[in-house]
Amino acid sequence: MNATASTASPDAALESAARRVQAKVLAWRRDFHQNPELGNREVRTSKIVAAHLKSLGIEVRENVAHTGVVGVLRGARPGPVVALRADMDALPVTEEVDVPFASRVKTEWNGATCGVMHACGHDAHTAILMGVAEVLAGMRDRIAGGVKFLFQPAEEGAPGDEQGGAQLMIEEGCMSEPKVGAVFGLHVTSNHHTGMIGYRSGPLMASSDELRVFLRGEQTHGAMPWRGVDPIVVGAQVVMGLQTIVSRRMDVTREPSVVTVGVFHGGNRVNIIPDEVKLEGTIRTFDEQQRGDIHDHVKRITEMIAAAGGAKARVDIKRGYDVVVNDPALTAWSLPTLRRVAGETNVKIVDKVCGAEDFSFYQKVVPGFFFRVGCTPPSRELRSAAPNHSPRFFVDEDCLPIGVRALSALALDWLAANAG
Repeated sequence: MNATASTASPDAALESAARRVQAKVLAWRRDFHQNPELGNREVRTSKIVAAHLKSLGIEVRENVAHTGVVGVLRGARPGPVVALRADMDALPVTEEVDVPFASRVKTEWNGATCGVMHACGHDAHTAILMGVAEVLAGMRDRIAGGVKFLFQPAEEGAPGDEQGGAQLMIEEGCMSEPKVGAVFGLHVTSNHHTGMIGYRSGPLMASSDELRVFLRGEQTHGAMPWRGVDPIVVGAQVVMGLQTIVSRRMDVTREPSVVTVGVFHGGNRVNIIPDEVKLEGTIRTFDEQQRGDIHDHVKRITEMIAAAGGAKARVDIKRGYDVVVNDPALTAWSLPTLRRVAGETNVKIVDKVCGAEDFSFYQKVVPGFFFRVGCTPPSRELRSAAPNHSPRFFVDEDCLPIGVRALSALALDWLAANAG
């Protein structure tokens, strides 16, 4: 006789439930991929998510942080509450992947027409968490406590001067009423083959800060540079000076860090030395002390080089996402569950990633564990797989059921372990 959800072992019941939702998860992922929406504009996506949660008898709160959805599944008995998070937004990227459900959506971004694509796998994250919600709703009688489902907008950043993402979700109460005790999240990545789960205790992903430098010189004829102050030359010296911060000022044996200038704007004619130059860049660190030190070095080096060249400098640094720090105790606790789901040899420690994630803000509220799920087909060499944010980023859909089982098992095991 087939075991039912109420009589089968927890693992057998979970496996059976995960198989039942597999086709739905696949269909949701393809639908979201074909109909991507940018941050704070995930109107269609959030409506589909909310309708699904309501159909499962889950309490739903909509329009959190603009387009976010928060669902609360209450178990059969009182107990603690665990949160599971998925991000829903896409990127202003024109898709180049040849699949039947490729995105053809267009939008205006920074004054130009471009495509919209789920180039970072958030379509997979959303579909996975919808599947987890259905699995756990079907096992409500086994749950002492509750599960919060956080479907978050704008992980890639809110447009313009808007607020959004995890910080706004938290400000609007997603981690309270009922209060959350721990939070789990995952991210699909082409850095690993399908079937593999990657983890790291402590710092996993970097903080991300935006750097802007405005250099003011004195405009003059290009044939007579001595009659003015050339901010382009000063800007070039600033760029080179900033490269000495990591190589000469940071203890590279402790933590890696990155200072990159990605924008250099100045001048509009070959024979005119302009008045001003603008530089923009990014600062990535894995340690708050280093983060502050780098900010200080950037300001000092820029201002001193500018002064030496007779120019004036203004440095603006906008703090972005904090370091994603996996709680060591929660990480160690999670490993047996992940190994049971994915297999002992498929759960491995991975290198730190200089990419950033606003999951870090949830981890400042409660202990959190964020892990990586491989999505490159085993038959393909990893070095040839397009990275996240690429127009050629490809998700092997065999990773979807792994994500469903992993998040479901972590939630069930954590609730069982922390029941009074």
